Amino acid sequence: MPITPCVSFARVYTLILLMQRTNLRILTETPSLANHFVAELRDVSVQRDSLRFRRNLERLGELLAYEISKTLPYTQQTITTPLAETKTMLLTEQPVLATILRAGLPLYQGMLNYFDKAYSTFVGAYRVEEEHTELVINMEYLASTDLHDKILILADPMLATGRSLMKAYEGMLRHGKPKQVHFAAVIASPEGIAYVQQQVPEALIWLGALDERLNERAYIVPGLGDAGDLAFGPKI
Repeated sequence: MPITPCVSFARVYTLILLMQRTNLRILTETPSLANHFVAELRDVSVQRDSLRFRRNLERLGELLAYEISKTLPYTQQTITTPLAETKTMLLTEQPVLATILRAGLPLYQGMLNYFDKAYSTFVGAYRVEEEHTELVINMEYLASTDLHDKILILADPMLATGRSLMKAYEGMLRHGKPKQVHFAAVIASPEGIAYVQQQVPEALIWLGALDERLNERAYIVPGLGDAGDLAFGPKI
């Protein structure tokens, strides 16, 4: 469907507003290996290999974890090598990693590879499309560690409308209020980012790529399809 001048202007205006916010970081804005991993996730000829699809999500989780780690608190500590003592900067505390099942598991695993001492939280949330004129999000499972005064990183591959991410986050707040919040996604829409920023303005948002728009079914365009199905097989 061609984009009308009105829609195009609206998108440009939305992006300008987004880029004025200092809480949004996008990996593919700078040429790096992240561009390769996102490109393979999108490519229909590569998507047939579910193992590679999961591995690319995991790789992006690692890259996002590394970038997030630069913003966390550190203290100088002394360690002993076989030859001498030396000082280095080490994390003051590990974050809590959270993800939305099932699509978020490979992205979460990539983050866990780097934050390997982190505690974890898991949420089962999904969109209900049948017989509804409006998008409805169901959340049927939540297993959370204590979040009070913790650094929370909530990872979900696709940030489309932002409703499922917010549903998960609001459910987690029953287990404590984090002192710092990071949302991480591989691909997001401008509409979803704007919604999340409005709901949790203090959160830092980390993306692999920011896409053009949502379509009439609230899917990201150009997107990559259903991340859960591509990673683990079609659901019935």
